[in-house]
Amino acid sequence: MKNKYLKHINTLLVVFPMTLIMAAVGISRNYGFQDGWMYQVLNTWSVMFPVAYVAAFIIIPVAKRLTEKVAAKAEQTVDRS
Repeated sequence: MKNKYLKHINTLLVVFPMTLIMAAVGISRNYGFQDGWMYQVLNTWSVMFPVAYVAAFIIIPVAKRLTEKVAAKAEQTVDRS
């Protein structure tokens, strides 16, 4: 598989279950397990998933740069000790 598709598939495999879990938890906490619970979860998830998928492509590069800065600073601190 081409490397350019790996980023998209990886993000999909993380965002898909996470948004489904969060939708289920949110609906169950707010409304309980009543009639139509699964419909409410899927309806909420259908909005959450595309928003989270697009947001992930914005947040992941920022988080990667921030992680690299923190790791570099921690490495400098360890070297001084």
